[in-house]
Amino acid sequence: MRNMLPLLSSKPHQGGRSALTCRYRCGDACFQEVPNTSDNEYAADIIAGALSRRSVVRAAAVVTVATAVGAASVAGPGGGGRAHAAAAVSRGAGHGRADGARGLRFAPVAPNVADTVTIPSGYRQDIVIRWGDPILRGAPAFDAERQTAKAQAGQFGYNNDFLSLLPLPGERGRQLMVANHEYTSEWLMFRNYDPQNPTREQVEIGWAGHGLSVVVVQEERGTGRLTAVPRHRLNRRITATTEFRVTGPAAGSPLLKTSVDPSGTRVLGTFNNCAGGETPWGTTLHGEENINNYFAHSSRPTDRRYGLATGATERKWERFDKRFDVRQEPNETHRFGWVVELDPYDPDSTPRKRTALGRFKHEGAQPRLTDDGRPVVYMGDDERFEYFYKFVSSKRMKKGNSRAAREHNLTLLDEGTLYVAKLTGDSPEYTNGSGTGAHPADGEFDGSGVWIPLATDKVSHVPGMTADEVYVFTRLAADKVGATKMDRPEDVEPSPRTGRVYVALTNNTERGNPGKPGADEANPRNFNKHGQILELAENWDDPSSDGFAWRLFLVAGDPNDPQTYFAGFPKDRVSPISCPDNVTFDPHGNMWISTDGNKLGSNDGLFGVATQGERRGELKQFLTVPIGAETCGPVIQDRRVLVAVQHPGETDFATVEKPDSTWPDGPGKLVRPAVVSIWRKDGRDIGV
Repeated sequence: MRNMLPLLSSKPHQGGRSALTCRYRCGDACFQEVPNTSDNEYAADIIAGALSRRSVVRAAAVVTVATAVGAASVAGPGGGGRAHAAAAVSRGAGHGRADGARGLRFAPVAPNVADTVTIPSGYRQDIVIRWGDPILRGAPAFDAERQTAKAQAGQFGYNNDFLSLLPLPGERGRQLMVANHEYTSEWLMFRNYDPQNPTREQVEIGWAGHGLSVVVVQEERGTGRLTAVPRHRLNRRITATTEFRVTGPAAGSPLLKTSVDPSGTRVLGTFNNCAGGETPWGTTLHGEENINNYFAHSSRPTDRRYGLATGATERKWERFDKRFDVRQEPNETHRFGWVVELDPYDPDSTPRKRTALGRFKHEGAQPRLTDDGRPVVYMGDDERFEYFYKFVSSKRMKKGNSRAAREHNLTLLDEGTLYVAKLTGDSPEYTNGSGTGAHPADGEFDGSGVWIPLATDKVSHVPGMTADEVYVFTRLAADKVGATKMDRPEDVEPSPRTGRVYVALTNNTERGNPGKPGADEANPRNFNKHGQILELAENWDDPSSDGFAWRLFLVAGDPNDPQTYFAGFPKDRVSPISCPDNVTFDPHGNMWISTDGNKLGSNDGLFGVATQGERRGELKQFLTVPIGAETCGPVIQDRRVLVAVQHPGETDFATVEKPDSTWPDGPGKLVRPAVVSIWRKDGRDIGV
């Protein structure tokens, strides 16, 4: 098997991922030319005319730095684990305080490279569901040696990412879990897999392993354990061949029509679903991200802007279905890269692709409501030098669960205005910054911004582009209006408690390279390998506002590095963190951050950080995931933390025959992505 794999580059991959993770998930984007070659202004070029720091702070009303509070030091738990476990990384491991902000009172986990999920002392964990576990009626038990596409279509999908836990009225102790399945790792799924010559069965298993899973889970009284309920009437699998409906202003556009679908309104499947969101009206949103990785033989400039390959794809799907060959179906690629909306309470419903939210590499989509009940959805485009966006609906949500209310609410994301962000720093002396991360003279990275409208329904606001073109080629529209190029904007989430919006900027090792944009106040480090988190306050706390104030809340990395920043909290009392990816919030208002591609030498993990009060910026590591894995889909409830452990064991030369991880079932078993639940042994709330 190892000899079958193409020779891998010796260059380090962006964010610490394995080479194969990069190739299969995002088409090796970190070795491709940056798709954004526009000459629109960079943040460093638009500093002049910025608002004064005093006016920015007044507009943002973001709370100031925390005061230092002393604490005793106790040792955090070590790694433990299986045969592949290694010694804990020493740096950052010695501040094991169990005090902290409410919700974060646990002894932080030390950085480590253990082949297990490492959790704080006093907590327990259990597997909720694994790849291949049956969830639909008639689906067989998982058998790696006899796996079929039919079996996989009834089983939990591969590489779980975004997770949602929704209430299930009338069924005591049960919740409805929705999971994304971002991509498949065929070389860890099939024995003797030949990447140059996959079989049709292997390809169809891959199709069935993508998509979404809906599965009811049962709570165990007195603990945080969850158990999947197979064959429940609400359980559902959505795959790369499920029918979707295209809605919104671009539905029926000539740019979306194919030989199989001349209406431009019906699409088969969804794939590379990364993060997502939950709506106030009871549906889930799912972002189609690295869709470029699935389409072969492209030659158009518009496709290059989205990173499509000119040759064959890694998985060779184009050999088995012409829709993955751009030469044969040139518009099929335009039918992916959207936000998908699913009604998980109706297993017979047709999921919808919402064109009003634009087409790009969606990391996720999380809405909040205006005072008059209109949803506003925040979104990031996960690639180097890309942008972040919001959509403001023109319709108001109807309360209640009546049929009329549900039907109306399922149209909320089809009409409104799509915007892209442009940022200005407030420190003129930081123009063409050194790229070292040195703080400006006023002491912090901050400024103001505007939301630039791109289109409202069928009306384009971008000169030279029709509305259809704005929605289908949203990246090009954002280029034209001069949006600010950011360091991989991934998850963009509003705090349900404060309304502040947090943008996870994962990393950008191209920042400051020859011919590439240099550092600016929002992206202050060249060769940015650790990332940062931006905090945004809408003007007048109105999510439909056309302006905002911003500041960097966290500049990630080793706390001993002077470039790092933790909202002013003492850096000798925080955990090291690298490559923030997804964020969510707990019932106390703390933000929880999952990482992807840790560049500090330890496994990825989940971190909690206070966003308010005297401990604002106090960041503590709650768990680490196994070798090669990414921390995904965090859900933080009162008495439970849920994480999706994605691509465990995905290292450069691992195979089924020679695995680099034995998680979760031990030696001799196939490594399997899975969902894990963590709770306190004493049954009390998390972190209190």
